[in-house]
Amino acid sequence: MSCLHFAFELEFSPVNYPRIILAGLAAWVASIALGYLINDIWLFRLYQANAWAFRRPSDIATLVWMGLGAQLLACLAFALAYAKGFEGSGSTIGEGIRYGLIVAIIVDGFAVVWNYVTEPIATRLGVLELIARVGEFGVYGAVVGSIYRRREIPAPRVESDIVDLEAGFRHVDLQEPN
Repeated sequence: MSCLHFAFELEFSPVNYPRIILAGLAAWVASIALGYLINDIWLFRLYQANAWAFRRPSDIATLVWMGLGAQLLACLAFALAYAKGFEGSGSTIGEGIRYGLIVAIIVDGFAVVWNYVTEPIATRLGVLELIARVGEFGVYGAVVGSIYRRREIPAPRVESDIVDLEAGFRHVDLQEPN
């Protein structure tokens, strides 16, 4: 993509990049809060019962920055993909939830189920992780849907305010060529 094409896209595209960034950041904050509620409160006892299959807390603490950075990038990509597929009909929150549920099914199918397959964790924990991701991504979609709006592109300016096309054509025909 050339710089000229990118500049044209920024100026004339209905995609609202500042809103994408805002929605992505909001989804990231929501993911941190919801992740805490799900993993450190709701599933905490199950994680403790399966602790031997996971890293020790001290090892995790040194890697948290990597997880948060990747999660921020993922939330921005999530918001960008939402904006590119934005239909704009009906409830934007409802559209966001639908989008989030579709992404959750993709994430569950490509990643979360493989945690259960490759890690010796309890079946209950594996199933609850799948369910938790569906709920989480539904919330992330609602957050993004509530924030994202298309950019309003101003209509081109014209020399006259002719609304009647037939009168407009007569007006043009009556003007003498230069």
